[in-house]
Amino acid sequence: MQTIKHISIKVGVITAVIALFSAGYKVDKASDISEAIQTQTGTDGLPSAVNKAFKQGEVLTYRLHYGMLNAGVAILEVKPDLIEVSGRKVYHIVGSGYTIGSTDWFFKVRDRYETYMDKDAMLPWLFVRRVDEGGYKFSQDYAFNHYTKKVDIGNNEKFDIPAGIQDMVSAFYSARNMDLSNAKAGDLFSLTCFVDKEIWPLKIKFMGKETIDTDIGKFRCLKFRPIVQKGRVFKKEEDLNVWISDDDNHLPMRVKADILIGSIKMDITGFKNLANATSKVD
Repeated sequence: MQTIKHISIKVGVITAVIALFSAGYKVDKASDISEAIQTQTGTDGLPSAVNKAFKQGEVLTYRLHYGMLNAGVAILEVKPDLIEVSGRKVYHIVGSGYTIGSTDWFFKVRDRYETYMDKDAMLPWLFVRRVDEGGYKFSQDYAFNHYTKKVDIGNNEKFDIPAGIQDMVSAFYSARNMDLSNAKAGDLFSLTCFVDKEIWPLKIKFMGKETIDTDIGKFRCLKFRPIVQKGRVFKKEEDLNVWISDDDNHLPMRVKADILIGSIKMDITGFKNLANATSKVD
């Protein structure tokens, strides 16, 4: 039972990594999202960023393995329609993770993560997290104000944030637009995220190029190794590896983690509405 519990908890962990994710919370009306986003003007303008890696309507699906066991499914979706708020166009992106099969019977997980991300600045305005893992539930709503450099987490709590801060989901989509054309093995790339009331520097090391076999074919990939904390979930810093497609989509193709109680792998099982051609090997 304890092993099954650890498997299920890692559905949320790995989903968050591939950025990386209980259903039911949605903000569909522009008036509702406008109130939450608080896009008031300030003295500093927002940066300008170009997104070439993804487009509206993109859907990515993944299967989570624990050893030989199929333990869960993760889905990442960029909603088809942009939301307009105070003259700004905003992506609505949803990541969900859930257990399947015997894992679902022993320890049900239903996690949902959402970000409302500025199309032209590639920064989050609102982050929504709904977690339901084995009956343990919690919620987070973070409203970012990039003009005043504050994030409002509710209950009259606000935190100072640096310029360019990301949330757990927007970080993944922002990272997909990094210029990796001249990357060399050993190069470090970094993003700054706001996670669980803390500013968290995410660093990943480029390990080189590999071709991997997946359920949907062979793909040329770039291998990265996030710098992780030893001792809590991972035995060593090198116990987490991520492969992304070696093309302009920069799709996460595989995530593999050696953890204290075994190993977990998440593989891509499908995609649609991509912005660019893929690195699939014929």
